[in-house]
Amino acid sequence: MITADTVSRIRHFASDGLPVVSLYARADPGPSGRDLRARVSSLLDEVRALAKDAAVDREHRLSLRGDIARIKEGLSTQTWRPGAMAIFACAGRGLYAEVPLPQPVADRITVDATPYVRPMLAVLEEHERSCVAVVDRATAWLGELYQDQIGELGRIRDPDVRKPNFAAGLAEDRVRNKAQELAKRHYRRVAAQLTELLRDSEYTLLIVGGHDYEVPEFLQQLPRELRARVAGTFSIDPGTAGLADIRSIAGAFVRRHERERDQQLVSDVLTKAATGGLATLGLPGCLWAGSVGAIQTLLVQDGVAAAGVVCDQSGWLALSGASCPLCDSPTRRTPDVIDELTQVVMDEGGAIHHIDPAQLGDYLTCAGLRFPLPSAPEAQTT
Repeated sequence: MITADTVSRIRHFASDGLPVVSLYARADPGPSGRDLRARVSSLLDEVRALAKDAAVDREHRLSLRGDIARIKEGLSTQTWRPGAMAIFACAGRGLYAEVPLPQPVADRITVDATPYVRPMLAVLEEHERSCVAVVDRATAWLGELYQDQIGELGRIRDPDVRKPNFAAGLAEDRVRNKAQELAKRHYRRVAAQLTELLRDSEYTLLIVGGHDYEVPEFLQQLPRELRARVAGTFSIDPGTAGLADIRSIAGAFVRRHERERDQQLVSDVLTKAATGGLATLGLPGCLWAGSVGAIQTLLVQDGVAAAGVVCDQSGWLALSGASCPLCDSPTRRTPDVIDELTQVVMDEGGAIHHIDPAQLGDYLTCAGLRFPLPSAPEAQTT
């Protein structure tokens, strides 16, 4: 499972000038090994060309040849799970990392001075970590839903409710009251464990399932801060519910929440920009905002890329420019300056969200800002 630590470790890898190969390949379910090897081999053609190019530094060529050999070896000896695989290699600096991704991404390869992490970052951010509770009057199953995978966190069973003949000899109304009292006590116990579980954790959502007539009773026992995290409830028989059913139903609530969150983020930034607030629309403005550390929240069209330039001395980012207008240093070309921008925003403590292209319209990127932007300098083109 991809984690923030994995992304951070790869993102901060120092190649000291040697090229880093970043490869993303879709892994289809079923016996698709031959197709996968053909697609990866086609992607590696770009690296082979560089490894044979006499104009490329010899140390760089040797490192790239090592990368090709290592990727081919990994492809021939391992079976990839359905979804996708991200591979990062720099043989000259001892880097080789395979990161399974839970969902397909577009086949892509880049050779650059830094690892290309944006597709991996998009997958990480797309999936919120959610807690799922399937509850009835006597039991509770607690689980974690993350990156389309579900796992058990614990079970709770109230022995008093399940004890046979606990109400023998009592009048009907007393039996009913006793049962309700025991159920409430059980619900409060589950609520207390959920409160402890979600306190200071990465869980952003709570999804609750159970019988239609029991879920509302349980929700009444949740403290206010937990009720605010409930993304949805669903009807299911806790006694027969399977993990696949729970994952499918709860996952639909998570996806709906993420779409609504993205729509609100876009609306907020567009409104700020329209009213002269702290926001900038479009890639050029976002690159300048990233150059001066002004971005609080960056919104990026999912799947887009744009070539550009970077000044490794000042941190200046732009679509073009032979030298940096801030320090006169020569710039470095990059196949995707948006990836460089996302890494800058992360280093500055900003948030990044990859948005469906239909929601951002004509803008590749938009950003909410920390402070007003100073005037942008003009780049030197020669």
